[in-house]
Amino acid sequence: MTNSTHGSTARAILYAFLANLGIAIAKSWAAWLTGSGSMLAEAIHSYADSGNQVLLYLGLRQSTRAADAEHPLGYGKRSYFWSFIVAMLLFSLGGLFSVYEGMHKLTHPEPLTMAWVALLVLGVAVVLEAMSMAGCLREIRHIRGNRPFGEWLRNTRNSALVVVFGEDIAALIGLVLAFIFVALAALTGNTVFDAIGSICIGIVLLTISVFLVVRVQSLLVGRSADPQTRQMIADIIREEPDIEEVFNTVTMQFGPDTMLAAKIRLKAGIDIETAVALINSLERELKVRIPELRWCFIEPDTED
Repeated sequence: MTNSTHGSTARAILYAFLANLGIAIAKSWAAWLTGSGSMLAEAIHSYADSGNQVLLYLGLRQSTRAADAEHPLGYGKRSYFWSFIVAMLLFSLGGLFSVYEGMHKLTHPEPLTMAWVALLVLGVAVVLEAMSMAGCLREIRHIRGNRPFGEWLRNTRNSALVVVFGEDIAALIGLVLAFIFVALAALTGNTVFDAIGSICIGIVLLTISVFLVVRVQSLLVGRSADPQTRQMIADIIREEPDIEEVFNTVTMQFGPDTMLAAKIRLKAGIDIETAVALINSLERELKVRIPELRWCFIEPDTED
């Protein structure tokens, strides 16, 4: 991961942590005053998200550790591991608890008091969460460049930023749902609306967490570099006039770093010394133009 990308991801995590911690404290106070199940579910969700940001930052830091004898390809996949854990925590601490709290309120209804406090806190929380989302989108825009957002989301190997974005989306939707259902409960005097709101929030969290789990597990198993990087590699190799054919290229993403292995056919008549110099020059060119390319193994051959 380049310093720019690392910095963008760290800033997005910081925005989310500060917003979620402040929101969690406010929600806890409002839940205690009002007895709202939706508000309590939202408070637990925000505390869980605050802890998740700490884990994401831990993974980000660990992913930049230097390679050693036991881990010759570095620790890049640590960021995927912690992103996967965060996605699972969003599923369990966020989604499942919200559904449970809603079911509990349906069977054991409690009166809703001082609903205006809950609505005020939720309104402020929406503003703070929107600011966190804006910060996350700004950092994503910095990284994705001219690529459409949907394309970046499908193909990016930056799991931490994807998880932060998913958490922000889940938080905003949850806040809006909580506001709507608390307002309905206050207007009608029927606390069933509050319980339904908690269940709906849980369903949203479960849906987004499943998306994140599926998205991150593919990186844990092992995935190639993103299509843009693969295309750049192909273009750079194609520029070398002494390469007659590219038999195969294999890339693998290790968190912030990329590995490349390629098998090529050189033009006939090139001696060994010239071939070695050509390959070394090509590897240097690839690493200069693609900073995240940390390992590069190019093998000359006559057949695949």
